[in-house]
Amino acid sequence: MLGVVLAELVEHGTLEFIWPNGKRHIFGAGGPRATVRLHGRWTPWTVGLRPELAFGEAYMDGRLTVEEGTIADVLEILISNMGTRELPANMRALRVLRHLYRPIAQFNFATRARKNVAHHYDLSASFYDLFLDADRQYSCAYFNEPKMTLEDAQRAKKRHIAAKLKLDVPGLSVLDIGSGWGGLGLDLAREAQAKVLGVTLSTEQLAVANQRAAAAGLSERCRFELKDYRDLDGPFDRIVSVGMFEHVGVRYYETFFRKLHQLLAPDGVALLHTIGRTDGPGATNPWITKYIFPGGYTPALSEVMAVIERSGLYVTDVEVLRLHYAETLKEWRARFAKNWAKAAALYDERFCRMWEFYLAAAEMTFRYDRQVVFQIQLSKRIETLPMTRDYMLDSEREMSLASAEQNPREHAAA
Repeated sequence: MLGVVLAELVEHGTLEFIWPNGKRHIFGAGGPRATVRLHGRWTPWTVGLRPELAFGEAYMDGRLTVEEGTIADVLEILISNMGTRELPANMRALRVLRHLYRPIAQFNFATRARKNVAHHYDLSASFYDLFLDADRQYSCAYFNEPKMTLEDAQRAKKRHIAAKLKLDVPGLSVLDIGSGWGGLGLDLAREAQAKVLGVTLSTEQLAVANQRAAAAGLSERCRFELKDYRDLDGPFDRIVSVGMFEHVGVRYYETFFRKLHQLLAPDGVALLHTIGRTDGPGATNPWITKYIFPGGYTPALSEVMAVIERSGLYVTDVEVLRLHYAETLKEWRARFAKNWAKAAALYDERFCRMWEFYLAAAEMTFRYDRQVVFQIQLSKRIETLPMTRDYMLDSEREMSLASAEQNPREHAAA
């Protein structure tokens, strides 16, 4: 069965499989090459029956090993074919079933939402230091110039977001929904003199964020709380949410945007930064749901826009960031590989293989399988923002120049 799936799927690239009995089978012809060995009599059957779940599990458990190339090379061949060819019949059928099951999988009421967040974000903070930048930005960076470092690209991302928030007056109140380890909120408080409230459902992130605010002397202007966005009261002049909307769930989109409308001041501006899909509504990969982001989903723009239209908010700008996340994940994957031994000391080898598979699969999905990042700017009034986007570019230039004056060595190196 697995042989049938691979024969239908792999056209570009060459993928050699060594079966448990020692026999070899080559799929595809020409292009990038990798070799995989399967261990255990039943492994081909389990992977053949549920390939999108069991393939990753087999790699985690050591029942699938890579003998030529890396797991990233294997996934590049598989996912690049998945992005350009019709999937085998059993994979199509399983995706239809997952789509039907989606309302249950994304039933993210408050208690479950907190549990889902803890599953991923309450890992040791020292673990994330092994592959993130120093500011612990765990979202898509913005590579707006050639040969940028990850640190430069993450700073550029924060400037890009700040420009779209139009923080042109000191003292504006800013709500950061899904504030992570606090990097964006601290920058907005420091650079734009904003009064920032960041909310998160991760106890690990909360502790680090408040420690950082105190160390920077910004506790009076920037504070972080363990709170669900549904429990907040406004109004706020600006609202930003980066990398959190993927955890909301489709059935809660109405709740999210109604709450956004309620929390936003009459002349306020909001920015939503979320991973999305460009091939219409779908369902989350089952391996990702089980091991990485339970309850998570990356929406199609059509799913989001329909709800925004009913919320009373204006969509004032939409930008699609293509390949930026692929480059971000490539950097994370390289750093994680260098720190594999440290990660294994914190957890174990199986965990490391899981994380390696996650980073590689995510990178290849952004490169080949129609995943992008949407930045959607919103307001309550049509006249709140200037009629052209020039103010965004002007603001980014000003922030970039200010950063260069404060950090001339970093700017010269970049």
